[in-house]
Amino acid sequence: MSITVTGSIATDHLMVFPGSFREQLVDDRLDRISLSFLVDDLQVRRGGVAANIAFGLGCLGMAPILVGAVGPDFAEYQLWLKHHGVDTDSVHVSSSRHTARFVCTTDAHDNQIASFYPGAMTESKQIDLGPIVGRAGPDIVLICPDDPDAMLLHTRQCRDLQVPFAADPSQQLARLGGDAIRSLVDGAEYLFTNDYEAGLLQAKTGWNTAEILSRVGAWLVTLGPDGVDVLRSDHSNVRVAAPKEQRRADPTGVGDAFRAGFLAGRSWGLSDERAAQLGCTLATLVIEVVGTQEYWQGSDVLAVRIAEAYGPEAAADITPLLNDWE
Repeated sequence: MSITVTGSIATDHLMVFPGSFREQLVDDRLDRISLSFLVDDLQVRRGGVAANIAFGLGCLGMAPILVGAVGPDFAEYQLWLKHHGVDTDSVHVSSSRHTARFVCTTDAHDNQIASFYPGAMTESKQIDLGPIVGRAGPDIVLICPDDPDAMLLHTRQCRDLQVPFAADPSQQLARLGGDAIRSLVDGAEYLFTNDYEAGLLQAKTGWNTAEILSRVGAWLVTLGPDGVDVLRSDHSNVRVAAPKEQRRADPTGVGDAFRAGFLAGRSWGLSDERAAQLGCTLATLVIEVVGTQEYWQGSDVLAVRIAEAYGPEAAADITPLLNDWE
C-alpha cells in the first residue's frame, strides 16, 4: 500500500519543568494567568505531525510520500527524512518563511503547555494534491494538522479524486469550528483522536459516538498509558493495552508513532488488533527518548518489544512483515 501524509513539518523545541503546572495555578486568578516556568532542559529536535508519521512509516519500509510546506532552512532535515525512507519530492519550499516551530514544556506529570508558530506551513494551502496523486497513486492519504485551509482543501481533493483518506485533526480541533470539523471527518477511512480530543470533537460537531461511527470506517481513540480503542459501527471494537515503557523521557510524538505503526499494519493486511499492537509498541519506543524521531533502533529491536508486550502469537503475525530502511 502506498501512503501519502499531508500536514505539518516543524522543528521542536522541547523543555522540561521539574514541578507541576497545576500547583502554579491560582483558582481565582485563572482569567488572567501570567506564568513563567524555569525549565531544566532544552532539546531542539526535528518534528511536525506529518513528518513524524512519515518517519515512522519510512522506518517500517513503507516509502511514504510527505506533503507539506517548509522554509529554505529545511535542507538538513530533508536529508534526514530521505535517509529514513521518506519521499520528500512533494514538499513545498517557501522563499520567505521559516519552517514551522513547535515549542513545548512538559511537567513532572507529563502535562504539556505548547505553542506552535506555523511559518511556511501557511503556504501549504497552495499545494495541489492532483499531480501528487497522479505521480504516487496513493492507496490512502492521511490528512494531519496543518494550515486549516490546506486541511479542508486536501480533504475535498481526496473526495474529488476518489482517493480514500484518513482524518487526523487532533491539534487543530481547538482552532476549527464545527462545520469545518464535520467536513474533515465525514467519509474518512480512519479517524484519529486522543480521548480528550474525542470529547472536543463531539462537542463541536454535535455528533455522538454512533453518528461519528456511521460516517467513518474506524475511529481510533488513543488513551495514553491505557492504550487505544479501535471503534467500528459494527461493534467489532478492540482495546489494545500499551506496553510498559522501560523509561519515561518525553511523550511528544507518541501519537504520531502510533499512527505510523497502525497504518503500516493495516496496509500489510493485519487485523485492527495486531495493527494497534504494532502502533502501541512503536509509540512506547518514542516515550523512552527525547525527540519524536530519535527512537528507531531497527526492526529486530521492535520485534523483541512486540513479543515482550503481546506474546509469541502477536510476534509471529507481525514481525515477519517488518522491513526497516536499513
